[in-house]
Amino acid sequence: MRGALSLQGPFWRNLARWGSSRGPEWFVRLSPPLIGVLACAVASDERRRVVRNLRRVRGERRAAREAIDVARTFATYASCLAEILGAGSERGRLPRAVVWGEPHLEDALGDGRGVLLATAHTAGWETVGPLLSRDHALRLMIAAEAEGDRAAREIQDGARKAHGLLVAHVGDDPLSALPLARHLRAGGAVALQIDRVPRSQRARAVAMFGAPARVPEGPLRLAMVTGAPVVPVFAARTGHRRYEVVVHAPIRVARTAGDAELDAAAQVLADAMQHFVVAHPTQWFHFREE
Repeated sequence: MRGALSLQGPFWRNLARWGSSRGPEWFVRLSPPLIGVLACAVASDERRRVVRNLRRVRGERRAAREAIDVARTFATYASCLAEILGAGSERGRLPRAVVWGEPHLEDALGDGRGVLLATAHTAGWETVGPLLSRDHALRLMIAAEAEGDRAAREIQDGARKAHGLLVAHVGDDPLSALPLARHLRAGGAVALQIDRVPRSQRARAVAMFGAPARVPEGPLRLAMVTGAPVVPVFAARTGHRRYEVVVHAPIRVARTAGDAELDAAAQVLADAMQHFVVAHPTQWFHFREE
């Protein structure tokens, strides 16, 4: 659905921000899933894309089972959004998280060249980032394609900054990646999502969910230029302000890497994402068209 009620517009984000910062505690806990189901009912475009994604992961199933998983995806998305946008309020505390594979991150940081966190549009990726930053004394910069709706972008960026995150918008301008490289060279962390390929970026062909797919080439090129390892990191929501984080082994890309090496690294990224999404298919919030 396009227009005011689109998930990509400001309406749902304003609603989530208001409820998470001003509502009573019971409302903060219970209302986001209900609002998510309401969004599922009216956001027809996004609902269709969720169905497509679930079928990519699980294949076609009975209509009732599929409808439940679609509603669950929207409900989880709404809960995550409320917890992100509640930053800066009295209830905007950091969540609790169980981190699996944390030694992989420590291994990557040991190189002393910063770290690229390759993630996806999964539950809590913006909420859990501050935890990793705090625990490892990292300055985390989120690299994201600028949203078309300025009001929605300002709401989301404001929440990110309230969590102590830096924000860099990447787009058609090749120079937009320079702040990312500078941040990595200063020993910082940059988080990029690999489940969408911005129109302005090149991609590498991979296999995912038994079919051809693409992942953006940008993270691998940044790794080549800066020497920063790429660490796949994904998060799943397990309860109210509770998350599980899975950290994979770092991928190191040589400065002289050719197409074969880049293709191999891209497939490792795709495999890590596939492994996570198969385990948590209703926590993949890939609502946009490629």
